[in-house]
Amino acid sequence: MKLSDDFFERMKIILKDEYNSFVESLKLDRAKGIRVNTLKLSLEEFKEISPFSSLEPIPWEERGFYIKDDKPGKHPYHQAGLYYIQEPSAMAVVPALNIMPEDKVLDLCAAPGGKSTQAACYLNSKGLLVCNEIEPKRAKILSENIERMGIKNAVVTNNSPRELEKVFKGYFDKIIVDAPCSGEGMFKKEEAAIQDWSVENVEGCAVRQREILESAANMLKAGGYIVYSTCTFSFEENEETIDYFLKKHKEFELINIEKNFGFKSGLYEYFDNENLARAVRLFPHRLKGEGHFIALLRKNSGEDFSYTPLKSNVKKNELKDYYIFLTENLNIEIEENFYLTGENLYSFPKNLCTLKGLKVLRTGIHLGSFKKNRFEPNHALALSIIDRDAKRSVNLSSDSEEIMSYLKGDVIKAKVDDGWCLMLVDGYSIGWGKAVKGVVKNHYPKGLRL
Repeated sequence: MKLSDDFFERMKIILKDEYNSFVESLKLDRAKGIRVNTLKLSLEEFKEISPFSSLEPIPWEERGFYIKDDKPGKHPYHQAGLYYIQEPSAMAVVPALNIMPEDKVLDLCAAPGGKSTQAACYLNSKGLLVCNEIEPKRAKILSENIERMGIKNAVVTNNSPRELEKVFKGYFDKIIVDAPCSGEGMFKKEEAAIQDWSVENVEGCAVRQREILESAANMLKAGGYIVYSTCTFSFEENEETIDYFLKKHKEFELINIEKNFGFKSGLYEYFDNENLARAVRLFPHRLKGEGHFIALLRKNSGEDFSYTPLKSNVKKNELKDYYIFLTENLNIEIEENFYLTGENLYSFPKNLCTLKGLKVLRTGIHLGSFKKNRFEPNHALALSIIDRDAKRSVNLSSDSEEIMSYLKGDVIKAKVDDGWCLMLVDGYSIGWGKAVKGVVKNHYPKGLRL
């Protein structure tokens, strides 16, 4: 489908003498990347077992690599959460936020989960990660990706920014606003981005982005940071949105992002605000990536708020079947921040406040469900633990027929004692099985099966 003439005329204004180079870059194949999940293995370990024909480092994210291979989502390592498929320039956003362990981090527009799962690696299973998505179907995908990556300290919500604001006012240390946008950096990947593009859509996105930033500002504590990003090139959705926000919010300042790796300064010359040069633009003709805008905002002052901590809503004597499961099948103890929703038991992150009034899809690790006189572990628990945590395990080779059979939902024959088994691919957890007399019943979730 042909790109709009209006789009090209706008890009001529933005890029000036770089315009022709930009147009030529649109004819090239899009850059493909994966990011290693260091919650599960080190970069060195991944390089040793990598299923890809080549790994070229992405310079702005040490966990990121360019790949050339097609269909990286088909390998069992993907199902095991050893890596996340992510557009390379999108990996530049989270590093700008300088996330530290113990931070409370919000990813406000989080689906499908690229930046959330990246932030989780920086938190390294400490602190708190709240991942929100307003669209229910996309929120479900987000929750599945949080689960697949084995993230222990994440809460997944399905609310509007305004609804979140009522609960989390002045709460977070760091906030990611990867704002819904006109998607001009997605033209190579999604035909719909071309079809949906119009000047009116650009302007509509800008209005929505300002509203989202407003809510983010109210949820950030004094001294905290917001990273604002889009995968589009328009003035309205980038510098103009930031300029509007800064004029309204004198308590915020724009922090400089280093102009390395081909990053270009924010286009300040069109506005009465030279500080906009502190933001960065990633253009596909200047680096291997499809394009992004990134601005880092610091909140210098604000009110202090107090919060009611979330407390366990289940008594120890109600957890009898869970403790039986734990004793018979695992070698670990799980932090006892228990929360029961219906028959589903979660272990929620410390320092989490009450979530009253919010639609919550995942409150930490989904440990499992209480059935009649038994406790059945959840897939999320399997993906959050490692081989030595389980009393029994079955290890399948990534290039074997057995692992493909397991991912299809078939039973597996194995010499293993009866009971729940942690299923592994090349030593990394991928799900549950339950062994009875040398036959392992498959508990890989039906919705995920090949």
